[in-house]
Amino acid sequence: MNRYSALCDDFYVNMNLSTEMDLPNGRETILQFFERVQKTYPTMRNFFCRDRGDFVLEEDRDKGNYRWCAIEARRICSGYVNPESVPAALEQHRLVLELAPYMLTVSPLDCEALDLLYGFDYTYRGNHNQVVAEALGVSPAMERLLEVPGATVTGFEPALTIALDEDFRLQCRVSIETRTNFLQMRGGEYPEEQLSVYVTARQYGSLPSGKGFLETYDRLADVCQHVVENYVIENVLRPLARTIALK
Repeated sequence: MNRYSALCDDFYVNMNLSTEMDLPNGRETILQFFERVQKTYPTMRNFFCRDRGDFVLEEDRDKGNYRWCAIEARRICSGYVNPESVPAALEQHRLVLELAPYMLTVSPLDCEALDLLYGFDYTYRGNHNQVVAEALGVSPAMERLLEVPGATVTGFEPALTIALDEDFRLQCRVSIETRTNFLQMRGGEYPEEQLSVYVTARQYGSLPSGKGFLETYDRLADVCQHVVENYVIENVLRPLARTIALK
């Protein structure tokens, strides 16, 4: 089991390559691509087409950890939920990016965005917005709002995006997504929902001349790893886990 499993209920690593032009969707092309992926990961044997025309290949989900890969109209996606290790997830995404130029005719010129996401989910029955505010606090300018008599936090999803190069094409975003709605708060009945923390490194636009998908992807992986290890674990993940455990 990966080292992040102790910090949350579910952990996953996703990669998305968005293209400017439509991807090929011919029967032979799609099947050959997924057959090549399946050759490396034989347990990925569930193949289906969604209503909107996306093609998906995935492992069985009932065991709690599984790989998946999808081809949409203008996006290639790859994910690993609760991976055995982070390197195992990263290698899966590298394979997809190695195959894409040759089997799906994707060019670095055709890149709209390439992103890598580390996701951390917490299963929590209660007001997600309130627990995030308690765990992480709010900015000094907003702190006194929490002192308003009878106040209930109904919306709090902090996010911060930073650019890591002079062209603002390489960016990293840390965000929190809550899933509590007004009906739940009014009724005081909360189902078990996933409270999510996302760390996303993204490269925007066509890749520079001489740089391929793999080189760019490795840079994104370094960014995600650095941000998670040096900033997110102690300042976001552990406080959230402690606060939820005390509820």
